[in-house]
Amino acid sequence: MSTPVRTRFAPSPTGYLHIGGARTALFCWAFARRHGGQFILRIEDTDVARSTPEAVQAILDGMRWLALDCDEGPFYQMQRMDRYKAVIGELLASGEAYHCYASPEELDAMREAQRARGEKPRYDGRWRPEAGKSLPSPPAGVQPVVRFRNPADGAVAWDDLVKGRIEFANAELDDLIIARPDGTPTYNFCVVVDDRDMAITHVIRGDDHVNNTPRQINILRALGAEVPQYAHLSMILGDDGQKLSKRHGAVSVMQYQEAGYLPEAVVNYLARLGWSHGDDEIFSRQQLTTWFDLDHITASAAQFNTEKLNWLNAHYIKQADDVRLAADVAERLVARGVEPSDGPALSALIALYKDRAATLVELADGVEPFYRAPAPSPELLAEQLTEASRGALADLSGRLATIDWQREAINGEIKTVMKAHGLKMPQVAIPLRVALLGVKQTPSIDAVVEAMGRERVLARIGAVL
Repeated sequence: MSTPVRTRFAPSPTGYLHIGGARTALFCWAFARRHGGQFILRIEDTDVARSTPEAVQAILDGMRWLALDCDEGPFYQMQRMDRYKAVIGELLASGEAYHCYASPEELDAMREAQRARGEKPRYDGRWRPEAGKSLPSPPAGVQPVVRFRNPADGAVAWDDLVKGRIEFANAELDDLIIARPDGTPTYNFCVVVDDRDMAITHVIRGDDHVNNTPRQINILRALGAEVPQYAHLSMILGDDGQKLSKRHGAVSVMQYQEAGYLPEAVVNYLARLGWSHGDDEIFSRQQLTTWFDLDHITASAAQFNTEKLNWLNAHYIKQADDVRLAADVAERLVARGVEPSDGPALSALIALYKDRAATLVELADGVEPFYRAPAPSPELLAEQLTEASRGALADLSGRLATIDWQREAINGEIKTVMKAHGLKMPQVAIPLRVALLGVKQTPSIDAVVEAMGRERVLARIGAVL
């Protein structure tokens, strides 16, 4: 890049940071990191009625959890009001903006008449200064809005880095309100001033902003500012091919943390939502920042796939450090009223169970019965604890009371009991699993018995006999 890359993520705190917003933030962050540039975080909180401190905090928490560190910011638009008003003053002085005194009722009537004529409703420029045009005197007691004097002729176009060439005729763009009657600036204007002041080189955002872009480009040019390059990302569809909803992804990113996903799995998955590096499915954060470009972002919609996310998360759980996983699982157990310090070493159980879990919630589910005695249903007990299996478990309990507590020795005693009672492994192992953990499937039964410890094993076998 001839100039230092500067990207920005600019969420509005009117909701939480969801998957779509997180992907935009990731792409902005990765592009800046790839080119040794800066990534700026900007909170667009001018919608005072809908912006909340809780939503701001949720955005910051989500960015922190995903480790999308910003080089500058967060900046808050509400703290830049004086700057916006100063630039509006500049545009008014240069004739690039003007006061409009049309009342809401006048504008409604104007649009209604346009619709009746089969025309597209748009501001008709009644207060726009033109050479040789006489404007009426401003009505008394009316606070005007400020409108940007959009070029009347020609077109505004840009080479979108995702969608290709996009062009709008200026005749289709009416004169945008850039300040309300009380003087507060509007969204599209604040964005332009921020992008100029922060020297943003690349605007990477959702394609719901495409229609804003020509207006913003025209304002930038009126200010004599450099126009950044734009990359508009297509939407993300849900598992069912429909627009992403709360059922499948359009929830706070932090709900993925609550659901037991690792941040590195979510980052890896988000990176593959509309971008690719050959056939690579699994890659590290370092690889992402080495590889990421805008050339391989697809212009078509990406589709969220929960199964793929779960598969990735299972992979990262298997690779993760047992002590790190144990710290997370311990918090989840405590929240359930289970005290993991009172029982087997949690990291040892994590090592035993992590190959079987797609999420940390599943991992917590698997190890919880080691600390809280299960309550198997009468039907399960009747199915598994037959007269033959009870006799085998009673025999095994006596043998386990005195042996050296090692997996190999435990396995030997189980096999001895099988042979003595004429039973096969499932006829001993499954009833033992039900007695110890209340389920029919677990990791290798000798490993489970060893991990649980002699005292708990003998107590739980005794409880069902």
